[in-house]
Amino acid sequence: MFFGYHLPNFTFPGSRPDELFDRFAELAVTAEQAGFDMVTVMDHVYQIPGIGSETEPMLEAYTTLGALAARTSRVLLGTLVTGVTYRNPALLVKQVTTLDTISRGRAILGIGAAWNEEEHRGYGFEFPPIRERMDRLEEALAIARLMFTGDGPSYEGAHYRIEDALNVPRPIQPGGPKILVGGGGEQRTIKIAAKYADITNWFGPVDVMRHKHEVLLRHCDTVGRDPETIIRTVTIPLLLAETEGEAKAALETIIPARRPLSPAGTPEMAAEYVRAYVDAGFDSFVFRTVMPTTPQAIRLAAEVAQLLQ
Repeated sequence: MFFGYHLPNFTFPGSRPDELFDRFAELAVTAEQAGFDMVTVMDHVYQIPGIGSETEPMLEAYTTLGALAARTSRVLLGTLVTGVTYRNPALLVKQVTTLDTISRGRAILGIGAAWNEEEHRGYGFEFPPIRERMDRLEEALAIARLMFTGDGPSYEGAHYRIEDALNVPRPIQPGGPKILVGGGGEQRTIKIAAKYADITNWFGPVDVMRHKHEVLLRHCDTVGRDPETIIRTVTIPLLLAETEGEAKAALETIIPARRPLSPAGTPEMAAEYVRAYVDAGFDSFVFRTVMPTTPQAIRLAAEVAQLLQ
């Protein structure tokens, strides 16, 4: 089984700004020590609804990941996920390749079509209609594959172009970092994932996830891809405590919009909930906590993973 831990929150009450990264790095190191296979961060410039207020602290993703690479030694590192509109795709490939070099072969390229219009407006990023964003995503992934594997490739699309693009040093991982495509859109996103992704990431109830998998199988058949070569991850928010009573008390302090789909409870209760996904054929998960994440919350989440193996 494959387990990732997602760290979407940079808010640590009582910490000074110069202490923020050390607190955050402690969480990533805890996740690695607890046995998780991957640690991911968000690629946003504002905090997002469902996690916190947009005025809460938000560190730039790839600077943060480069620093985490120096603090960790085993876990894969990436975003969940980069919006295609935030960076020129060739520069993004260079950033991810640099992360692969710094981490000695542990980078992941997590990418999606982007959705947060408010931060696009605030930073002056172009926010085209969804059809164009999907077109841009597909072009960006074509460029990523070429630059990860080719020697000075060229490409010209409707939105992006490269010409004899150098990517030196080459990625440490043969064939380049794994590509994670985030999003469950059935007409375009999953079809793009079938063509380019090594990893997918979805979230939702078991029956919805089962349906997404069926859609992926159809798209893989269309593009001639073996679906067994794609790791299908499901993100599951958790609210864990040593006792059910403690978890339910914590749940009452969270506004309804930020509460998890899974029940608040002990690791044993959470494992029972997640086991329904395992029974549906999923064996790869990304956990996150809905409370401000602490080392203890990560260790409790690791207990869930251990109970499922």
